[in-house]
Formats: sequence, C-alpha cells, structure tokens
Amino acid sequence: MLIDKLVAVARRDLLTTVRYRGGLLVHIAGMLADIAGAYFLARAIGSGFRPDGVDYFSFLLVGTGVAQMLLVAISTFVLAIQEAQVTGTMEVLMTTSTRPFVIVLLGATSAFMGRVVSLALYLSVGVFVFRAPVQHPNLLTFLIVLVLAIATSVALGILAAAVQIILQKGSAVVWLFGSVVWLFSGVIFPVGVLPQPFRAVAEAIPVTHAMNGLRMALLRGASLTDVAGPVLVLCGFALVLVPASLWAFSAALNHGRRAGTLSFY
Repeated sequence: MLIDKLVAVARRDLLTTVRYRGGLLVHIAGMLADIAGAYFLARAIGSGFRPDGVDYFSFLLVGTGVAQMLLVAISTFVLAIQEAQVTGTMEVLMTTSTRPFVIVLLGATSAFMGRVVSLALYLSVGVFVFRAPVQHPNLLTFLIVLVLAIATSVALGILAAAVQIILQKGSAVVWLFGSVVWLFSGVIFPVGVLPQPFRAVAEAIPVTHAMNGLRMALLRGASLTDVAGPVLVLCGFALVLVPASLWAFSAALNHGRRAGTLSFY
C-alpha cells in the first residue's frame, strides 16, 4: 500500500539523518546564520521601512524561510532522478509495479516533510529568539495556503524531473527558477517596487502568491476570506500544473525508454 511505502521511505530517511548527525548540525548552524543575517539587515535598514505595512525583519523572515523551503523541496525531485541515474537503478525503478511518478514522489516526500519542519523551526527561532514581531497569527489560514504552495511546488518538481530525464539538466532549471523567484517573488523586497513589466512576471509565479498569502496569515492574522485572492490563484496554478506535470513526466519517460537514455546523466 502507498501508506506503507511512505512510512518505509520516511523511516529510511530518518535513520539516515540520525546516522549523519553532523550534517543536521551544519544545517541548523546555516539556518541560524540566515536568520541572523536577516535580523541585522533589517536593523541596518531601520524601523522606518515597513514593506506592505509589516516589520521588515518579519517580512524577510517569512520570505526567506518560505523561498528556501519551496526551492529545496522542488530540487528533491531532480535529485531523486539523478541518484537513480548515477546508481544505475533508473530503468529498474521505472519498470516496477509502482507507478513511476509515485516512485519519484516517494523519494521526495520525506524531504518535503523535512523542509516543512525546517520552516517551522526557522520561523520559531525568528519569533522566539530574535523577537520578530508577530501578532495574532492565523495558523489555520497559514496552513491552508502552505498546502496549496506545496501542491504547486510538487508539480514544478515533477516538471523539473521530466527535464532531467530528457535533457539531464534538471538542476539548471531549478537554479534558474530559484533565481527568478528570489528576484521577482517578493522574497526580500515587496513586488510593488518592481517596474510594471516585471510585476507581470511576478504575477505569473506561484511563489509570489504563496508568499503574499502566508505573510498575510502569519503577520496580519488574515482570515481565509482575506486571502481569498492568493488562495484562488494558487488553486488555479495547482489545477493546471499538477496534471500538466504528470503528463510531461510520463512523456519524458516514454521518450527515454524509446531513446534508451533513461540512465544517462
């Protein structure tokens, strides 16, 4: 059953994390450095700068935390394909009774969950240690928007995995998308400061709407009605991207089987 497979994969990754505790400590140290960097940047700019009407450190905290979570989560799909290609198990995995996209999803699920836990820790440290001003957050709305953001990220990750199968350049696609996200999605500055043509680019990126909804829920205590705009947009992206990504992944697999390039990397 799918649940049993998910549990098995999660158990494997948990044991790996426990075994390599040094990597976990390095990750935590890097996270603390990122939060400290955002904190001192906000102090250097001063309290007069309040993008979208919120404290700049809180603005940065949510922006950098969410962007890192979504981008790293997307890259896990590419890494799952790359690992199978490098180890020579790609063709074997794609011929098992489990559907191919489910195999890739299983390989990325625990990593996704790990990134969600990292985001929770990231925000908690920012709020309780660095005293980011957060008043009356609406956690239910935050979680709903986060689920929709993860759904679109899963679709984008599967698309990147399809590119990896066909062109062996999935990592480059993720890097390019990450650069676009950091520039256009309001991660470190509000989208409103961009020139008008670039704002149209920002509107076409799901992360922009996820960032807006998550900030409203966490920093302003917005209700689900208040974030109806971002929620509807994210639903639209998910309805288009999820089936499109599954079709693209299936087409990439068929192409790789016909060309005999499934294991190329």
